[in-house]
Amino acid sequence: MNMKESVDQVKQRIEAACKRANRDPNEINLVAVTKYVGMDRAKAVLQEGIQHIGESRVQDALPKWEALQGGQATWHFIGNLQTNKVKDVVGKFSYIHSLDRESLAKEIERRGRQNNVVTNCFVQVNISGEETKSGLEPNQVLEFVKKTSKMKYIKICGLMTMAPYELDSEQTRPIFRKLRQLRDECNQLGLPNVQIEHLSMGMSNDFEVAIEEGATFIRLGSSLVGKD
Repeated sequence: MNMKESVDQVKQRIEAACKRANRDPNEINLVAVTKYVGMDRAKAVLQEGIQHIGESRVQDALPKWEALQGGQATWHFIGNLQTNKVKDVVGKFSYIHSLDRESLAKEIERRGRQNNVVTNCFVQVNISGEETKSGLEPNQVLEFVKKTSKMKYIKICGLMTMAPYELDSEQTRPIFRKLRQLRDECNQLGLPNVQIEHLSMGMSNDFEVAIEEGATFIRLGSSLVGKD
């Protein structure tokens, strides 16, 4: 399957999921996860009109970013981010999907102040409770949002989670539903400067269920860009 066919097929699946959930497909931001593919496939997916690129390793992402000179894409950092790598991310990546600790927030804030740039951040939440996954526990999120809402160079735009891999994607529904409920709870606090709009959830094996449960950003690798 070539890139155009792959993109068209994914868009059709997005539209079908939106129809089931009575949602507008324009609400769904499709992030092409290019961490496992080289420059040619990254360029190809951009040429098919995909605007969002997701990378999870700084050392792999920077050569692509530099070769494309940022390109027409909006860049998303979706992996675990070490504080000593923040300097390479702030100013290049418009979104960070893995804000999960206060030390990281402080470093993003510091680098943002130096560069005079505000970074959109998703708070990563470990809804499933798996030890292998990063993220705050659900009961830590509200207090964390309160603290970060006072920072000037971080905009908490959403919450992010990763569901366990399930052969039956329907099994992931409670995970996605819980994240949506948690977002609503945060917004009900009425905190100054806090209006959490987005939910980053859903990957190649479960994105349709995530859309049905309110996802606004889905992160697709193998089902969209394939593999080299």
